[in-house]
Amino acid sequence: MLRVVGTDPGTSSLDLLLLSDGEVVDQARLEPGRLRDEPALVADLLARWKPLDLVSAPSGYGLPLIRGVLLTEDHLEQLSLVRTEERGRDMGVMGFRSWVRAFLASGVPTVFLPGGLHLPTIPPHRKVGAIDLGTADKIAVAALALHVDVRYAGGFDQSTFALVEIGSAFSAVLVVNRGRIVDASAGSRGPIGLRSGGAWDGEVACWRKQISKEDLFRGGMDDLGSIGPDAFRESLRRHVAGLRSITPFDRIYISGRGLERPEVSDLVDGALSGLGQTLPLPGLPGAWVKHSAQGAAILADALAGGRFAAIADSLHLTEAAGSVWDVLERPAQ
Repeated sequence: MLRVVGTDPGTSSLDLLLLSDGEVVDQARLEPGRLRDEPALVADLLARWKPLDLVSAPSGYGLPLIRGVLLTEDHLEQLSLVRTEERGRDMGVMGFRSWVRAFLASGVPTVFLPGGLHLPTIPPHRKVGAIDLGTADKIAVAALALHVDVRYAGGFDQSTFALVEIGSAFSAVLVVNRGRIVDASAGSRGPIGLRSGGAWDGEVACWRKQISKEDLFRGGMDDLGSIGPDAFRESLRRHVAGLRSITPFDRIYISGRGLERPEVSDLVDGALSGLGQTLPLPGLPGAWVKHSAQGAAILADALAGGRFAAIADSLHLTEAAGSVWDVLERPAQ
């Protein structure tokens, strides 16, 4: 009996999903404030769910399938990408680094999932100057979408679609072609989000000089007042249409907590009109936690050789490689 856990360290909660032989057994949503006040909460939950064969730990920007026993401080820097002087501020995924340490201290077998940057299926010329080609949680949602789509397509090599993820802060668009993630427009280089301004103009960045992580969580639809909805809708359409012009697709799955707001859901529908069949992404039977936690559990099961193993093969997960330091200057130790 294979038992695995998937996690999603979101800006609003830490979600966890337990699968046993591919079936949902239990799930939890832990609020950041409660985790701060009860640091043993993660370890207690995992202990209650034991025995566990593999846990996909909070993976941030991603790593090329690093097991927890091999995680170094440098790996943790790659996962979080927060400058030393900015740590502890109320921004992004609060407590992310402590959450990672809690999983490591729990003693369960863990793995850190890749981001789009690490996947060999995204060609090198699409990675130029890029970090966010889909963070690890977005790759997990794409895995869930792939699991769903093969039922329409009839096989992994026939599965081609786009995933639009509207999070509570950022937006992302990922493209899957014949069962492989081949392109992405995401986060601070993607469409405008609810709290993020999306892709930056280099001249603006140059003029601002010292840019803070906090700046990446500003300028989204909710900050733009009356022009916010038009900016959000047109930005999303521009990014989806641009990706579609390179890799044609007919189906578009939509996901994310941002869609819980009716006005946002309406804007997304308008943005995607005429670009393909729009489908709300369903979850695993019995699961209510975020899609990213569900997808991360699917990938943990796949990597452990379980029911979803073919998904890991289709996504070429075991060939993940590279580092954010291939793009950025490594900080001084």
